[in-house]
Amino acid sequence: MNLIIEQGNSSAKVAIFANGQLKSSFVFKHFDVSVVRSLFEEFDLDQGIYSTVVDVDPEIASFLKGKLRFFLLLDENVKLPVKVSYKTPQTLGKDRLAAVVGANYLQPGMDLLVIDAGTAITYEVIEASGTFVGGNISPGMSTRFKALHAFTKKLPLLNEPEDVLFIGNDTESAIQSGVVNGIIFEMDGYIDSLRIKYPSLLVFLTGGHSFYFARKLKNANFADINLVFTGLNRILEYNVEN
Repeated sequence: MNLIIEQGNSSAKVAIFANGQLKSSFVFKHFDVSVVRSLFEEFDLDQGIYSTVVDVDPEIASFLKGKLRFFLLLDENVKLPVKVSYKTPQTLGKDRLAAVVGANYLQPGMDLLVIDAGTAITYEVIEASGTFVGGNISPGMSTRFKALHAFTKKLPLLNEPEDVLFIGNDTESAIQSGVVNGIIFEMDGYIDSLRIKYPSLLVFLTGGHSFYFARKLKNANFADINLVFTGLNRILEYNVEN
């Protein structure tokens, strides 16, 4: 079985894959070597990848190296199943990279746009040749709500509504309509513009707000909350094979 670790700033996400299929997934607010040790007690793990946006925990890395038949620490030097045409690969977010690899694995030979809707919204383009050409980053939905509250004197802090008006009829609905519809127009605008160059473009949505926007967009093809896990597992398998 494959152990997939994606460590973020405030939590760690862990997935277990077997024969290319996701078997289990977990989110840990507190993540240290004792948590990793417990995973080995529950699962028969022999390969693993450790991706982190914070400093590598030396205890975790050392433990994994000693326990796994094959261990991969994801950095800019790792071999990838896609070509990366990004000028600063050392600054490329590992979640962005993994999502691109995951989409390319699921839909090989296609022009793809991967939209990751979380704290930030990222737009990644990978061509049918398997070349990741780059992407854009904009504020996510919760970030926009917080910014309006933080940088104005009277606007309240709100969350996303289940249903949103096209034109708000009071201050709260005006904020919600502006934020949500602004993101929808942004996403659909990117998709429409990219389909001029890539007529057969397929669109993946992932991230914490992926299903929220999948219901509202006119152009999304796939919503896959586990796309980053799929990509990390593919990177691991590719390095095992090569």
